[in-house]
Amino acid sequence: MHDSVLRYLVRDFSEPIKDPVWKNIAVSRALLRLIEMPAFQKLNGIKQLGPTYLVYPGATHTRLNHSLGVLHLSRRMILHLLMNGGACASEEAGITLEGVKAFLCAALLHDVGHYPYAHSLKELEVASHEALTAQRVREPDISGLISGEVGTDPGLVAAIIDPHVPYQGREDVELYRNLLSGVLDPDKLDYLNRDAYFCGVPYGVQDVDFVFAEIRTHAHGLAVTEKGLTAVESVLFSKYLMYRSVYWHKTVRIATAMIKKAVALGLRQGVLAPEELYWLDDQEFYARTREHEFPPFSLIPRVAERRLYKQIAAVPFVEGNPFHRSLRDLDTRLAVEAALAREAAGLSGAAVPAHAVIIDIPEPIRFEIDVPVLYEQAGRVAPYPESGSVFSPEIVRGFGGTLRRLGLFAEVDPDLQRALERIGPAEILQRGP
Repeated sequence: MHDSVLRYLVRDFSEPIKDPVWKNIAVSRALLRLIEMPAFQKLNGIKQLGPTYLVYPGATHTRLNHSLGVLHLSRRMILHLLMNGGACASEEAGITLEGVKAFLCAALLHDVGHYPYAHSLKELEVASHEALTAQRVREPDISGLISGEVGTDPGLVAAIIDPHVPYQGREDVELYRNLLSGVLDPDKLDYLNRDAYFCGVPYGVQDVDFVFAEIRTHAHGLAVTEKGLTAVESVLFSKYLMYRSVYWHKTVRIATAMIKKAVALGLRQGVLAPEELYWLDDQEFYARTREHEFPPFSLIPRVAERRLYKQIAAVPFVEGNPFHRSLRDLDTRLAVEAALAREAAGLSGAAVPAHAVIIDIPEPIRFEIDVPVLYEQAGRVAPYPESGSVFSPEIVRGFGGTLRRLGLFAEVDPDLQRALERIGPAEILQRGP
């Protein structure tokens, strides 16, 4: 089995694709057929980082670019695991030819159901993009190619992408799920490197050659050698810096919040059905919302034109603050925003629509450290927290705490801003209206 997987990964991947980050990405002819499908090509119309290009003009790379990169790193990861561990280790880990083919299909197709504008719609009451992807993978056109030409089970591909999809086959689906989504997974290694490259910043760059040299198969996933601990530390700190400088840049948060507020109100008031947001690229999303005479949808072209709201106040998010916890509920947040708009209207003497005021609450960030550490000379494995790394669980939890800030954004209108200042925006964000 070990030799057949190696032959597949080396001999079948004969079709080259040029990439600015990884230079050459090799794909098999069967996977190339999947790449050529309209469902995959549509990812070329979805910017990987949504409105981040408003701050970093180079950040116009797409979900398609990223998906090819994840495929490339997934293939390299399996090759290194086979070479580092040998035939016995790969067989013990449950790595099979059918499983590897499914894993690579999952790596390539994992974003086929992704929404436009990055994660602007993530919090809303819509199906997860993983669920949409798993659904699309099992439809006849894609599933036929996966089973007939790639030679693996579309159900296994769907189950690797979406952990809520049950799988009853003989393959170790948990192994491949953990390889695709973990501490040193190919998804993270590509997006950190790719986003840093296109944004023109150094923070996300990872030494993938070193990463792959220091990983081993273990139980249902990966372990990292003692020497490879620095790779985990690099990913943790790079992710922190990328969130601080790029993903959660104040202007990006404002643009994202404006799109989210427009769509949230559209869904709440029945102007849009959730299904109308599925399978759209950026331009189709823009066109879909323009079909409706709904004032909050004016926020979406404003983002495209960089006519953004202004930040009025920002405070640290405190998990122990009951008001802060209550704002995680979208309905509560919309009600508080509407109350602020009404109060501001009373103070300014002018109408203030509910969509003129936005409270932004970043979602929790997960900094993964659940990776076993392999001490090869001693022949033992220990959990990461016992490794003595400077990035202890407490420090890592602090990363998220320092990044998460409640923001109050509002229309750039002097009367509205003066009214909000009279209300006391920082105090409102701390204690509620």
